[in-house]
Amino acid sequence: MTSAEPTVERPEPRWPAIVAALSAVALHFALPADLRMGRRWVVAIVVVALITAATGARRLGYHRVNQLLAYSVLGVLTAGLAFGVAQLVGGVLHHSVNATTLLQSAGVLWVTNVIVFASWYWRLDAGGPNARERRDAHTRGAFLFPQMAFFSPNDADVTIAESERWRPHFVDYLFLSFNTSTAFSPTDVPVVSKWAKMAMMMQSLISFTTIVLIAARAVNILPTS
Repeated sequence: MTSAEPTVERPEPRWPAIVAALSAVALHFALPADLRMGRRWVVAIVVVALITAATGARRLGYHRVNQLLAYSVLGVLTAGLAFGVAQLVGGVLHHSVNATTLLQSAGVLWVTNVIVFASWYWRLDAGGPNARERRDAHTRGAFLFPQMAFFSPNDADVTIAESERWRPHFVDYLFLSFNTSTAFSPTDVPVVSKWAKMAMMMQSLISFTTIVLIAARAVNILPTS
């Protein structure tokens, strides 16, 4: 797809998602060496290179390339998260991690979990940002945001999103992801898509592991005074 496409009237900001991805990279550095995937700078270099390429592809109008590169960024971050959680669980089972490191690592992985899944929701919902920004309003997707509710002025079914030309942005998906990791449920945003339900189950499982199992284990082995 080339730059011959018509200009988008209200482009969706990409910078919050970029900041989130870079934050996940920074959190990766906060993990102990045995919980990081690859050498110290590998994930950072790969993610920054992919983000730069994705941004360039979007500016040139190559939206499919942009989308594939964005998926690659999320793939690397997800792999790093999964590796860290697996290594931390292994450390708990083999009693090879001290309590302080355990608590710190669990906290880092919990925050990373929120960021990574928020990014996936933002990237996948309703075709992703490239598709959403070409619609006048967000009326259909994997998540039923409150703004998508119906009301009936003059006996005509119109959504709040349609009347206000509302579309979700990254912060809406970040809020959804945060609620999923804290309450283990989507709270005020029902989930209507099968892929989204599966993703939220995985996110809740990771959150449960880091908060309940690992943190609880760490507290139990803290030295008492």
